[in-house]
Amino acid sequence: MQGAVPSAPARGETGPADTPHRALYPRNGYATIGAMRWLVAILVGLLVLLQYKLWLGDGGIGEVRRIRQAVARQERTNAELEERNEALRGEVKDLKQGLEAIEERARSELGMVKDGEIFYQVVEEH
Repeated sequence: MQGAVPSAPARGETGPADTPHRALYPRNGYATIGAMRWLVAILVGLLVLLQYKLWLGDGGIGEVRRIRQAVARQERTNAELEERNEALRGEVKDLKQGLEAIEERARSELGMVKDGEIFYQVVEEH
């Protein structure tokens, strides 16, 4: 069988050499176009789903923006409270260290006077 010529496949059959080519590109070409349309439709659907999750889903851009705004508000509140705490720390330190601060506070907030002092109240006329 050395000089034998292989017979051509019968009509409608594909030979071993034709198989990869015929699987990718059928004779009429319509099956490939239909498959490509389905593939494109699936990919577009997947893209839309991912975009939805990115913009509107949990952990999406909208939620990240809201969280950043909440963090900024909280940081401003924390800064204000820190300033207030520093003032209170200074006041506590003054109260612990000296009687002058206690005396000043008693005079200004409670209207107290020392023994032997005379209190004058000046009333402005409007």
